[in-house]
Amino acid sequence: MQRRFILQVAAALGAAALFAANTAAYADDTIKVGVTGGPHAELMEVVKGVAAKNGLNIKIVEFADYVQPNAALASGDLDANSYQHDPYLEAQVKDRGYKLIRVADTVTFPMGIYSKKIKSLAELQPSAKIAVPNDPTNGGRALLLLQKEGLLKLRADAGLKATPLDIVDNPKKLKIVELDAAQIPRSLGDVDAAAINTNYAMQAGLKPKQDAIAIEDPKGPYVNIIAIREADRNKPWVAKLIAAYHSPEVKQYIDTKYGGAVIAAW
Repeated sequence: MQRRFILQVAAALGAAALFAANTAAYADDTIKVGVTGGPHAELMEVVKGVAAKNGLNIKIVEFADYVQPNAALASGDLDANSYQHDPYLEAQVKDRGYKLIRVADTVTFPMGIYSKKIKSLAELQPSAKIAVPNDPTNGGRALLLLQKEGLLKLRADAGLKATPLDIVDNPKKLKIVELDAAQIPRSLGDVDAAAINTNYAMQAGLKPKQDAIAIEDPKGPYVNIIAIREADRNKPWVAKLIAAYHSPEVKQYIDTKYGGAVIAAW
């Protein structure tokens, strides 16, 4: 009787150990990836399906702004994020001290200028209001686009982080209104025109190829990326995540779904 009890206990302990080992293995192959709503979230759903075939389980965490995904990644609440371009990550690392790195390119979203009041930028009246993102990199990106369209001129050394203070020539005395990038589509009716990131434009039902009255050159520096913590760079799941994103299935989805508004960057 005592021998049978000992065997039962040993079997139970063995099952518990096996369960713990399986749980640990599962945990090692499960990651949380932060995205913003719209195309980034849609693309990650496709990536999730491809990654699952290679034993990587992705839990997608969706955010409504650009600030929180990096904060969550730095604090360990996420394992990776996929929503930002390289200049934005570089600015966040410099300003906030995050130990985050870029590990792969994903897609390009050419920024566009939209309006509910005019059909072309030539129709802008003096003192017209133009909304731009209020973060340094996307705000600078918007100002560079306005400069490219001949609406203003920036200091020669303003670079990618240009601000309204860098404007040296503004013939129409345009009023630059700085707003949170995610809020700009909802404020489109309150301004004469607005520079909107493509992911937020599409989320608001705008079609960049049809609705933008000006659009950025897709071959610029604003390629979106996958970011992780520096300490995780050599973990096996990183290579699996990149391989899933750079798969033919994801490329086909981009080409079919977005009709040139979103461009694969690998």
